[in-house]
This record gives sequence, structure tokens and C-alpha cells, in this order.
Amino acid sequence: MPAISGILETALYVDDLDRSERFYRELFGVSRILGDDRIRALRLPGDQVLLLFRKGASTQPSVTDSGIIPPHDGDGRLHLAFRIDRANDSAWREHLTKLGISLESGIYPCSGVSLYFRDPDGHCIELASTEVWPDHSQNV
Repeated sequence: MPAISGILETALYVDDLDRSERFYRELFGVSRILGDDRIRALRLPGDQVLLLFRKGASTQPSVTDSGIIPPHDGDGRLHLAFRIDRANDSAWREHLTKLGISLESGIYPCSGVSLYFRDPDGHCIELASTEVWPDHSQNV
């Protein structure tokens, strides 16, 4: 079977595109790739993209110059984790405090760190180091 090389896009569905874009740009210091009244695309490290869709704005096929994007939408509180370096735990805690973001939980599984908080739409956002997932490759 052909191999994948990672996750390219992650999507969240939000009520207010401007508010959500501002939140993630301030949180991560990222830049916008594209945006309109339906979508905002933010460039993350490692050639990854965070897509912010206005709730209900993508329920019909989207015709582009290169073809048709199928309809999609989402509702409810989702969970999303961004990878951080374990050594930056304190720096991230300070950064969240400086931005006025309340830490909902901080745990230390398997010698890693997971910091949980909410974005403006109530999505559960996690900053986690890779150590939170032990290497089970021998059990596969």
C-alpha cells in the first residue's frame, strides 16, 4: 500500500472567522495563506495548515478553478492537539497567561506534557509533547 507522509490539513468549524483567526494567529504567531467570508487558512510549522471554516458555509459543493470540493460541515466541541517540546512547558504556560487564556488542565503522562484549554468556540485545544504517546511500535 502507498504510504502517507503526515496530516496536511486540520479543520475547525467556527462561529466568527475574524475572532478565531485572531486567536490562532496570536497563539501561534502564524500567518494567513488565504481567506474570505467562508474560510481562513493558516500556515502551521511543518507544512501543515489549520483551516477555519465558518459554520454552515461549506454545506454545498465549492467550485474552484481546479475542480469541485465536496460539501462538509461540523458542529460541537472538537479536540485538537498541537505538538510542543516538553522543555517549553513553562514558556507555553506563560504565553497562555499573557494572552488571557485559562488553562483547563495540565497533565504529565509518560514523562510528557499535555496542556488543555478552550478556543473561542469551545473546542478543546491541547499542547502536547510527543512523550505522551509511548512507543508501541513493537506491539503492532
